[in-house]
Amino acid sequence: MFHKEGAKIIFFSLLIAVAVIIGVEYIIDIPWIIKSVQILALLFLVIILQFFRNPNRALNDIADHLILAPVDGKVVVIEEVYEPEYFKDKRLMVSIFMSPINVHVTRYALNGIVKYSKYHPGKYLVAWHPKASEENERTTVVIDNPVYGEVMYRQIAGALAKRIVNYAKVGHRVNQGDDAGFIKFGSRVDLYLPLGTNVNVVLNQKARGNKTVIANK
Repeated sequence: MFHKEGAKIIFFSLLIAVAVIIGVEYIIDIPWIIKSVQILALLFLVIILQFFRNPNRALNDIADHLILAPVDGKVVVIEEVYEPEYFKDKRLMVSIFMSPINVHVTRYALNGIVKYSKYHPGKYLVAWHPKASEENERTTVVIDNPVYGEVMYRQIAGALAKRIVNYAKVGHRVNQGDDAGFIKFGSRVDLYLPLGTNVNVVLNQKARGNKTVIANK
């Protein structure tokens, strides 16, 4: 139900919430203030729990001809761009922005062999900033798929995100839909597809990780 990356934060958040709910009874004498503080403590805990939720998105079939959304969020960019880090040529970029209320699990969008996986420290510009994909903290992963060839995805930290978790290891075979990592507290994921890829989403469309088809052949 909850992602393993949230275990410590959930545990300490629970301790804090319980301590506040119980402790406020001994510190404050005014009933409405006591109730208000207790409600705020519960809301804090609920926000933490919903952020680290990990809904079951099991696939019925794994298909090499489909590229699925790696995360939940809104499609904010579909455009041809120059990719300077790995391909050093033009690619079709599809960007999905995640608000703090979205599920933040990153899943593998396609099957294949991990050819490249690199972490980049950086800034914490808002995730929709045009330079976020090049200047923010980020991880870049390239997967070699039998249908599409090499496809890149990039996890990008936003203004709130302070840690990116990436499970991709060079040389490993990965399966579509499996956990690929996690971005804590607000972020964005960019997909870099071969030019001419048939994209199935439109701008401002809501995407669901492991469910929404980004592209097919």
